[in-house]
Amino acid sequence: MFWNPSIEKMPVQDLKEMQDRKLKALLHHAYTNSSFYRKRFKEAEINPWDIKGLEDLPKLPFTQKQDLRDSYPTGMFAVPTSQVVRFHASSGTTGKPTVVGYTENDIRCWVDSLCRALNSCGVTNNDIMQIAYGYGLFTGGLGFHYAAEKLGASVIPVSAGNTQRQVELMRDLKATVIACTPSYMLYIADFIQENGYDFSETLLRMGIFGAEPWSEETRKRIEDRTGIDAYDVYGTSELSGPLFTECTEKAGIHIWGDYFLIEIIDPETGEQLGEGERGELVVTTLSKEALPLIRWRTGDITSFTEEKCSCGRTHPRISRIMGRSDDMIIVRGVNVFPSQIEHVLMQIPDVGEHYMIYLDREKELDVMTIQIELKDATIDRVSDVLKLEKSIAEKLKSVLNVWAKVELVNPGTIQRFEGKAKRVVDRRKI
Repeated sequence: MFWNPSIEKMPVQDLKEMQDRKLKALLHHAYTNSSFYRKRFKEAEINPWDIKGLEDLPKLPFTQKQDLRDSYPTGMFAVPTSQVVRFHASSGTTGKPTVVGYTENDIRCWVDSLCRALNSCGVTNNDIMQIAYGYGLFTGGLGFHYAAEKLGASVIPVSAGNTQRQVELMRDLKATVIACTPSYMLYIADFIQENGYDFSETLLRMGIFGAEPWSEETRKRIEDRTGIDAYDVYGTSELSGPLFTECTEKAGIHIWGDYFLIEIIDPETGEQLGEGERGELVVTTLSKEALPLIRWRTGDITSFTEEKCSCGRTHPRISRIMGRSDDMIIVRGVNVFPSQIEHVLMQIPDVGEHYMIYLDREKELDVMTIQIELKDATIDRVSDVLKLEKSIAEKLKSVLNVWAKVELVNPGTIQRFEGKAKRVVDRRKI
């Protein structure tokens, strides 16, 4: 199925010519309307009017998450706030969010991108989609919501959590598609089994899963246990939110080349890599007005191909995300930086400088445990330790937007490192 056949099956040469035109228009828009980009181009001694097309892309400077933090809240925007119809935000490393803005046309393009994606994996106007991603400042829930409605599907905007309610609504309203994290889908499967239900009591046929790393093994586990088709979805809050999925061929995630220009680079050198080579995904937004992103370093490790897909689509595809080039970790679909945790801990007088982050899977859900050394051994009453652990956990939750178990230990307990400290131990099996 195709949402926009003339675009999705566009000959590759025509698509590249469109990208050339849109890239030049993007650079002019950013330079003219964004003080951030004007300064960045001047520092790099680049005149946007000298960029003739895709072959000149490597001449342009990269942008990255730190630029958004440094420009908080709207310093990178290229339109006045009077033209911004919506804001979304994600957490920053010190608790301050990174803010993304959208014009009316930005929303339209986001919805159109996800409509193509959902259509490519088989969602139709006959489906009932249960959206179990978070709503609000997080981009996941609303992205799927608007696209599913545009497709003509019925939407159950249940948001995340409350598994009993999720299962009731899934059964009673006869949901056929679910969108959530893969670990939560496995948790739902456990819940159904433990509570005497059966998936045969539902009409669920498809799941669209993302917001955290997952493997082909996890796909197989989900499909074997539930009998549904599991599809991968990709997007980042800075680019808009969920944007791209696999098609029914499950042979890579389609990136819509008329909206986004992709590169794979060596994360160490910044040099462009070729098809099939593994590196960091870099994205240039060809249609975003409020917050255009030029050579945006996503930090996600993948590879790409421009080979035409068996489904007939000609746009490039990326492979499943293989990891991160930075120290960001993903817990229950939420991006967490160890520096965020350190920022909170270092403001608490009773704790020392040493901590460890442990990531586990319990009943298919991520569990984050933060082990922290006390500054000294003067706190010896169990009740006082428990009270401090609870206080720290609440402070972390307010910054991270995800709950962590806190364990206080005596000074000298946590291993020291002569070189770079190892702060994260990921014991999850995905």
